[in-house]
Amino acid sequence: MDEKRTVKTSKMLSRILRHDPGRVGLSLGEGGWVPVDTLLAALGGRGNRLTRAELDHVVETNNKKRFAYSSDGLRIRASQGHSVVVDLGLAAAEPPAVLFHGTADRSLPAILAEGLRPMSRQDVHLSAEVATALNVGGRHGRPVVLRVDAAGLAAAGHEFRVSDNGVWLTSAVPPGYLSRHDAV
Repeated sequence: MDEKRTVKTSKMLSRILRHDPGRVGLSLGEGGWVPVDTLLAALGGRGNRLTRAELDHVVETNNKKRFAYSSDGLRIRASQGHSVVVDLGLAAAEPPAVLFHGTADRSLPAILAEGLRPMSRQDVHLSAEVATALNVGGRHGRPVVLRVDAAGLAAAGHEFRVSDNGVWLTSAVPPGYLSRHDAV
């Protein structure tokens, strides 16, 4: 599978498994899981033929580890980032003292005034590494990295969870827990 097709397939799977499973006649099961055979059949029925080996390649090579197989390998789901309601069953976790969020510079005034909100997703996405946040922010324009006082948020009662691919999730981050991380 060439790189262009891998990226195209990854984007299609993200759209289906995170945002619009009905697009191919699917519904997400508990925890956001879909049987692999059902997914492949649904894709094939819509003219997007994909083999299990090709799906394995996309899952294994996705640099953001957006997808995960169940322990038996029979089901697949998106690791996080859903705009449809899904309970991933992630347990509350103690975050590191500081987390980071990448955004575009044009969004900074609103974020510093209102805090971070999930927008069209279920959760705010945070990372443990500046480099990851910088990469995320760069997808939307000139990147800015925000430092999140995760320890302070946790002490104030905010719950954190961490997805299978290491993305930290929380419901919101009030502006008082944010500062600009200028070492970019």
